[in-house]
Amino acid sequence: MGRFPDKIDSKFRYVLLSATRAEQLINGAPAKVELAGEKPSQVGMEEILQDKVDWAYGPPQEPEAEEEEVAAAEDAK
Repeated sequence: MGRFPDKIDSKFRYVLLSATRAEQLINGAPAKVELAGEKPSQVGMEEILQDKVDWAYGPPQEPEAEEEEVAAAEDAK
């Protein structure tokens, strides 16, 4: 398995991203590459290789200020 995009730091992350994308495809997400007759896992791997799927990792994003205000208002009740 020697090839994966430079922004992917390990084979493990590549496999996780590909598996997650394959699950999305199984659940009805449209494919971003055309591979006739291929399994969702192979399509997901190719999408990752072609850098067609946006992904990021790191700490969860902070909630928007609007959501915090709604939560505070509900707590005040």
